[in-house]
Amino acid sequence: MSSDADSPLQRIRNIGIMAHIDAGKTTTTERILYYAGFLHKMGEVHDGNAFTDWMDQERERGITITSATVACIWNDKQINIIDTPGHVDFTAEVERCLRVLDGAVGVFCGVAGVEPQSETVWHQADRYKVPRIVYINKLDRIGADYERVVQMINERLSSKAKLVNIPIGREDSFNGVIDLITMKAWTFDPLTLGSELHLEDIPAELADTAAKHREALLESVAEYDDQLINAYLEGQEIKPEWIRRAIRKATISNQFIPVLCGSSLKNKGVQLLLDAICDFLPSPLDMPPHQGFDPQTNDPVPVKPDPNAPLVGLAFKVQIDKYVGKLVYVRLYSGTLKKGASFYNQNNGKKERVARILQMMSNRKNDLQELHAGDIGAFVGCRFLSTGDTITDGSQDILLSKMHFPDSVISIAIEPKTKADEESLKEALQRLEEEDPTFKVHTDKDSGQTLISGMGELHLEVIVDRLRREFNVAANVGNPQVSYKETITQSAVCEETFQRDMNGKGSYARVKLRVSPLSPEELSKERKNIFVSSVSPEKIPSEYIKPIEEAALNALNDGPLINANVERVRLELIDGDHNPVDSNELAFRIATSMAVNKALREASPVIMEPLMLLTVIAPEEFVGDVIADINAKRGKISVMRRHNEYQQEVVADVPLSELFGYATRIRSLSQGRAIYSLEFKTYEISPAQVQTAVLRRIRGYA
Repeated sequence: MSSDADSPLQRIRNIGIMAHIDAGKTTTTERILYYAGFLHKMGEVHDGNAFTDWMDQERERGITITSATVACIWNDKQINIIDTPGHVDFTAEVERCLRVLDGAVGVFCGVAGVEPQSETVWHQADRYKVPRIVYINKLDRIGADYERVVQMINERLSSKAKLVNIPIGREDSFNGVIDLITMKAWTFDPLTLGSELHLEDIPAELADTAAKHREALLESVAEYDDQLINAYLEGQEIKPEWIRRAIRKATISNQFIPVLCGSSLKNKGVQLLLDAICDFLPSPLDMPPHQGFDPQTNDPVPVKPDPNAPLVGLAFKVQIDKYVGKLVYVRLYSGTLKKGASFYNQNNGKKERVARILQMMSNRKNDLQELHAGDIGAFVGCRFLSTGDTITDGSQDILLSKMHFPDSVISIAIEPKTKADEESLKEALQRLEEEDPTFKVHTDKDSGQTLISGMGELHLEVIVDRLRREFNVAANVGNPQVSYKETITQSAVCEETFQRDMNGKGSYARVKLRVSPLSPEELSKERKNIFVSSVSPEKIPSEYIKPIEEAALNALNDGPLINANVERVRLELIDGDHNPVDSNELAFRIATSMAVNKALREASPVIMEPLMLLTVIAPEEFVGDVIADINAKRGKISVMRRHNEYQQEVVADVPLSELFGYATRIRSLSQGRAIYSLEFKTYEISPAQVQTAVLRRIRGYA
């Protein structure tokens, strides 16, 4: 535990609630706000009145689409909560929230256990090394099995997940929770919606089970506290505060994951979850100093969470608000920023002033006078601040690491219904693109159509719905299309010279480039394309290298086959020439673009298609039909495992082009009893017959 025990920072908990769709994240957040005194009446997702689901589309569909930020006080701790979406189409919302949070609560359904999107968000949290708590929800439901869900978590996600409390009763007889730290039983009064808790002795029939699980808990955490391990080894009485201290230390160091249980809808167990958030998850002071890097030297620069240190913060989300315009959510890692003060954007060099600082409570707004290290707030009036930008006071050069967002894989054509809507549609799409890093707008060079791309059919459906409701723009949309990409399979060298008179002045540049496929080692670093130069300054002065790099990478946006983005290419500048009088930046850009375009055509270009990770959970009698259908769709099955007593889980890689209308297909295959989820995995080179079909359709020839 931090030595700064009296610091206001020690009382802050920045946490996210994450899970698969329909595991109960939003219901749990609603109960947290109610018991903490922020809400006086609990809303329900199924009634469309949950506090954190404020968008019309969320209330109609009963799902979370955009992450909502709220704050409450519990046990003298300020808990800043971000309720994240569970649907895979909105996974970017989870990604950018986990990037700035200090801890997370993973919510799992007590019946379904570890579901596909549970694994996705868990691995996102792994990427950012976020300490977390597990809360197993819905233990009142028929088929709920606490031990089986814990076993699934240990097998699929982490072997460090250990029980901190256990349920009293099963399914509809679930009526309380045993706390293994205090060895007491808690029951929750249904007449007061669980607000009144009763502390009782452990029921006699559960005493042996509780003792066994407490022993396992002590064995897992004893080494993290000297007083605890001494008392444990000597068989002395163990104080609850020693256990809490050990669990906190182990959780913060990602060596232990406390598992709690409850039923949020039936108002049982949420207060113990709140206690665990305060007791076990870190404050900003408990986390190691955040690492930035110097943009010039690439050296690491630690950022200490100190309100008096130089200002460093990260813009992690842009939201377009109909009342105040552009809102930018910012997490401050160090320093203090006051309303009306200016900051420096390290990514684009712009200096901007903060007109207002808001504390966002879902879609409600509270004005703040200042933001301190460890705080999360929203800025109003920042035109040039975007997702992933680092802000400072200008006293130091530092960049915080960018966030990783998946590629958009599905596109639809869109056009305004009337000529009057044309300008409004263009402006609305631009604002939505700024808000959502996985939503892209581009123009098809052959047809001139405007195409919008996203993470899935639901993602684009919500975008079109928002255009109509929020921006009052009527639009016609086409059928969904796959977003293909291109790559090369061989190396090629190409030399181009640009020489002509422009406005009575000579213009000259010569470049020689080699293009080659990325090696497996380079691919593993998640880099789309790489540019390197091995040319001496005598041949091409250093001031032209950056423009050459930009022109070379830009040329990859327009592939030789279907004008798609070209990826997995290594570009190497191997030779060139300049003229001290006639050479200029524009000449080198043009020569480079010509050379890259020519080299790509000679390097055996191919088309890549998106592969999706398809997970199907179906009753055993339908699994054979599901597998046969996946094989017919060019799918490759990677995992088959038992999901529970009656269902099997099939995981496969399947091309997206084969999966349009899959919801209807899986319903007919399983008599409506199977469920599935889709998640983008990677791009892979298409088989020859698929490439021929794509070329015929897009370019109009065989």
